[in-house]
Amino acid sequence: MEQYINRKATAHIRVVDEQGNALKSAAFQAELTKHDFLFGCGAFDALPLTNEKKGDAFYEERMHKWLKLYNFGTMSFYWGAYEEQENAPAYESRMNASKYLKERGKTVKGHPLCWHTLCADWLMKYDNKTILDKQLERIHREVTAFAGVIDMWDVINEVVIMPAFDKYDNGITRICREYGRVNLVKEVFAAARAANPKAVLLINDFNLSDRYVRLIADCLEAGVQIDAIGLQTHQHQGYMGTEKLGEIIERFAGFGLPLHFTENTLVSGHIMPSHIVDLNDYQIPEWPTTIEGERRQAEEMEDMYRFLFANPLVEAITGWDFTDGAWLGAPSGVLRTDNSEKPSYHMLQDLIHREWHTSEKIHTDENGMAVLTGFKGTYTLTGEKACGTFQLGQEGDCITVTCLPSK
Repeated sequence: MEQYINRKATAHIRVVDEQGNALKSAAFQAELTKHDFLFGCGAFDALPLTNEKKGDAFYEERMHKWLKLYNFGTMSFYWGAYEEQENAPAYESRMNASKYLKERGKTVKGHPLCWHTLCADWLMKYDNKTILDKQLERIHREVTAFAGVIDMWDVINEVVIMPAFDKYDNGITRICREYGRVNLVKEVFAAARAANPKAVLLINDFNLSDRYVRLIADCLEAGVQIDAIGLQTHQHQGYMGTEKLGEIIERFAGFGLPLHFTENTLVSGHIMPSHIVDLNDYQIPEWPTTIEGERRQAEEMEDMYRFLFANPLVEAITGWDFTDGAWLGAPSGVLRTDNSEKPSYHMLQDLIHREWHTSEKIHTDENGMAVLTGFKGTYTLTGEKACGTFQLGQEGDCITVTCLPSK
């Protein structure tokens, strides 16, 4: 059986003109323009380009390369940076960047709505009941304001560790301790769902142990409607390999929910020492990329992407850093800091846009019908007589494409 058969579908295409007449015995080119599968990356470089660095050639080049590779971007909504001063959210900057991606056909996810790290310091002046109210108001405000531009959110981030977090005091850890993990998850998901019933809502965590499994089970038992499970794999201490990735998938497969590998990093320099418990504790002056490291990164990344893309439960893979040094100074991007492309960039370009791409010539019969097998996603249909678009989704679909006369 073909390895990626679950990513493909065969459909019967009926091609008609504006009057509904079949276009018989005609040749058309079917071209995949956007995968259903979400190939993503942190899209944080869209922020300077669409705001304070608008028109800057360096960021234009960087985002041009981003747009060529990915169909899915994560936009930052860290509360402490998004709303440094109470009631003064950075709405315009995030909307500018998100619209930039949306207008170019990319799916945008907001990250995160509730998190104890990078939280708003001004929450600390309030009692816990007020902090919870402020958190729910913040969710309603963001999810409502960005609906139609952002319809996917990491609702709550790293809740397994949230009540035990002791690096510094913060409002979200306080309310998680008082109300409990499950109750907090239930409250924030309910607020997000009410603000945008059509949104795809995720729970997200780096702790991929049985503790996360139990938390999700408890949340589902409590009636929380989770649309997808977010799984982080920041592999600064070395590639975990497909065996461990398979174990992670198996651990969460029982829920029957889509799995999103939301934050993934593989370094192209030296590997972080194994004794480091919290990746944030590894702060060094320089962490350079190397020729050998770049070769290793590309090989490991290819192995990981092939394995995850082949699994039907996985719906999204997001590289966290587009460029080196973006998080913790790590050389974990697919571009170097000067925007030059690393082997991992070319590898992903080849996988996503060549090997996992469909470009097929089809011919209609005397009834205007043709058969197409290809990767699931959005297609254009072009020909000498006409052109149109369609969605290739479920196996055995019968799709009618209404074409406009070619000019």
